[in-house]
Formats: sequence, structure tokens, C-alpha cells
Amino acid sequence: MSLIHPTAIIEDGAQIAQNVSIGPYSVIKKDVKIGANTKIGSHTLIEGFTTIGEENEIFSHAVIGSIPQDLKYSGERVELIIGNKNKIREFTLINPGTKGGGGVTKIGDNNLLMGYVHIAHDVIIENNCILANGATLAGHVELGNGVVIGGLTPIHQFVKIGDLAMIAGASALSQDIPPYCLAEGNRAYLRGLNLTGLRRHIDKESINLLKKAYKELFSGKENIKDVAQRLLQSSNIYVKNLAKFILESKRGIPYKRSNT
Repeated sequence: MSLIHPTAIIEDGAQIAQNVSIGPYSVIKKDVKIGANTKIGSHTLIEGFTTIGEENEIFSHAVIGSIPQDLKYSGERVELIIGNKNKIREFTLINPGTKGGGGVTKIGDNNLLMGYVHIAHDVIIENNCILANGATLAGHVELGNGVVIGGLTPIHQFVKIGDLAMIAGASALSQDIPPYCLAEGNRAYLRGLNLTGLRRHIDKESINLLKKAYKELFSGKENIKDVAQRLLQSSNIYVKNLAKFILESKRGIPYKRSNT
């Protein structure tokens, strides 16, 4: 209890694990569960059926688990689940799910949500993602592993972004971005592969195969779904992932034909 500031308000029923620190004037509501070694800054509100894992850092003035900003929400039980070792910076807002979206918003492990980030209802974020200051995810958005979203970038509802993709700052994205790709612009469209990110995580041979696959998909005259169907037979897992994502996309892929 010595780690909880005397001005913090912890409602009866809240489950606080060992070595959780809670700063001045923060409020933890009754249905919240907080895992061990998590640090919560001052003036933070955590409410609703929110489960937070271990070793997270939540900075001051964040609002975690407040009701969805969805006019269809009518008070039903919905959840927010946050994994381990995430950093959630100042003034971030994270909402739980809605009945129409499965009832849960879920954030994985080792993510960095910078200041003023907004995570709307029914969003799914995997692991090791970085959302820069002011990034905004609308309802039902899904991010794969290792996604980077630049500052002041809004993501339209139901958009999916694949593993190790990057969306540049001050973009506006309304369609799906395949794994390993880079998108930029308002409206954002594909600009190539996210080579900087790929070099940190993927072997050189696979990167070369992805370069070839990208060129086949977006530089020729053939329909990209026909190309993707063919690439699905590749023995390389990264090429197969790229092809599978394109074939399963519901919002379409934003690209411009290139002659190079």
C-alpha cells in the first residue's frame, strides 16, 4: 500500500496486484484488475471491466476503459484487455469494445502509445507496435505485430494493417495496408516496402523475395488478386503472408500502378 499515493481513490472491488504504484489523484474503479509491477501516474482514470497485465507504465492523465464513443452502446458489459510491458503515455484514451464488435478491445504486449493517442472500441493491437503522438484508431481497427503509425494519423474504422507495416505521420488511411509495406499521404497509399523495419526483423533473402513479390503485385497490369493467388504458392512464409492478406482484404488495398 506504500506505493499508492494517499490521494488516489481505489474503489472496493478493484484488484491490485503486488508492487503496483498509483500516483496522486488517480482513480481506479471497482471492476478494474491491475497486474504486478505496473506503474500508474497521477490524475489517471481507469474504469469499466478493464484488465491490465504486468509491468505496464501508464502516465498521467490517461483515461483507460471509459465507455465507447458509439451511439449504439446502451450500457451492456464490455471489456478492455491490456497485456504486459506496454507504455501508455499522457492523455491517451482507450475505450472497451461494443456488443456489435465482439465486446472487447484488446492490446497485446510491448506496445508504445505516445501522448494523445486514441484507441476506439473493438480495436485489436498485437505486440511491439508504436503509435506516435496524436495517432487515432477508429472502431474495429486491427494492427498486426510491429506496426508503426506516425503522429497525427487517423485510421478509418474496420481498417486492417499487417505485420511490420508503417504508416507515415500526418497521413489519413481508409483502406487496408498489407504486411511489410509503407504507406503515406492523404489519402494514404502504398509507397513501397517498409525496408527499414524489415531489415531489423527479416533475413536478406526474404526481403529480396518480398521486393520481387511487391513489384509483381503493384507494377504490372495484372489484377493484384490474381497475382496474390499465384504468390500464395510461394515457399517463403513472408511472401505467403503478403499474398494471404491481400486476398482476405475487405476494404481494398490503396495503391497506384508503377511502371518501375
